[in-house]
Amino acid sequence: MDQIYLRDLEVEAVIGVYAWEQRIRRRLRFDIELEADTRVAARSGDIADTVDYEAVAECVRGIVSREPRVLLECLAEEIAQTLLDRFGGRSIRLTVGKPGAVSGAREVGIMIERGRP
Repeated sequence: MDQIYLRDLEVEAVIGVYAWEQRIRRRLRFDIELEADTRVAARSGDIADTVDYEAVAECVRGIVSREPRVLLECLAEEIAQTLLDRFGGRSIRLTVGKPGAVSGAREVGIMIERGRP
């Protein structure tokens, strides 16, 4: 199956366990792989027959900006389920990175895979 992907999508968010983290905005990094059948779009050349990358990015930005979060796990789950529901596909792999969150590590984060039954 084909994959539509976005790499290194950066979005500012309020997220973190500690009280000081809930008072600042920090950069999160997203990698998204959405399984999609691109054969119809390949034949038609019509954006309506595929997943619009910008629409995916806007959806992620909208979810992230909606409210502060405590855990990346909660944010990742909401984004994965929303993207599957809105854009279809059989599965999604989503990585959410939080650069600079742990001293000595370039980035920490979570990678989840979700699919339809």
